Amino acid sequence: MPELPDLTVYLESLQSRIANRRLLRVVPLNPFFLRTAVPPLASAEGRKVQGLRRLGKRIVIELEGELYLVVHLMIAGRLRWYDNRDDKPPKKIALALLEFESGSLAVTEAGTKRRASLHLVQGKAALEAMDPGGIEIFASTLEKFREVLVSENHTLKRALTDPHLFAGVGNAYSDEILHRAKLSPIAMTKSLSEAEVERLYAATREVLREWVERLRAQAGAGFPEKVTAFREEMAVHGRYGKPCPVCGAPVQRIVYAENETNYCARCQTGGRILADRALSRLLKKSWPRSIDELG
Repeated sequence: MPELPDLTVYLESLQSRIANRRLLRVVPLNPFFLRTAVPPLASAEGRKVQGLRRLGKRIVIELEGELYLVVHLMIAGRLRWYDNRDDKPPKKIALALLEFESGSLAVTEAGTKRRASLHLVQGKAALEAMDPGGIEIFASTLEKFREVLVSENHTLKRALTDPHLFAGVGNAYSDEILHRAKLSPIAMTKSLSEAEVERLYAATREVLREWVERLRAQAGAGFPEKVTAFREEMAVHGRYGKPCPVCGAPVQRIVYAENETNYCARCQTGGRILADRALSRLLKKSWPRSIDELG
């Protein structure tokens, strides 16, 4: 799922391409993508783009007349830009085509599940109603961060990825943040010391800022093309079994549903290997309890 760093670079790339340009036409290519009927999609056509912003993990394109196109890419949704409006995205993964004076923006989604969505809403109140309410990390003070973090007693992994608490952080970057902060993904928010909260706050800002800068440099003047949750430069996310860049211990993981948590047992959990809901139950007594048992 594109998260804050990816969405920031998407928006910067769109800013130079569609800001103050007219949206000529919206072509839905999948019947499940558009989730609203009022106002009609045709009412957006012919209007100039007045602004671009991020709303949590959603991309908002503001049009004249307080109309807002809100795109949520979910897990597998991606954006593609075509300077030539005659160019078209692959039919199997195309969800919609937004044709501007300067070119076309395609929304695509790999796989068979159609989770990405497009909403067209009228007025600021309707737009604000779509905001999950999570705080923006770079606009937050340490005190506000602490207040939100301990407002409910969740694991750190769940808290960081809860859009009602923190905006723009998902599965991938939460792993990187917790590794940087040297904190266990299953530590409970209300059990943290003041020093640990401060470390988490600093790590959250550092990791997100570093990745924005890295992705911005990779995109250059072009449009971001390789938007993925799995990158070789990451410390632990998607790197199960590979050496931790800090201590060299093999990265561990907890698999659940369609996601997984990656962590370094030596750096984050005092050497303890966290139970995997499926595999640890299967292996029972054979399940290793510490990183040293794996050696």
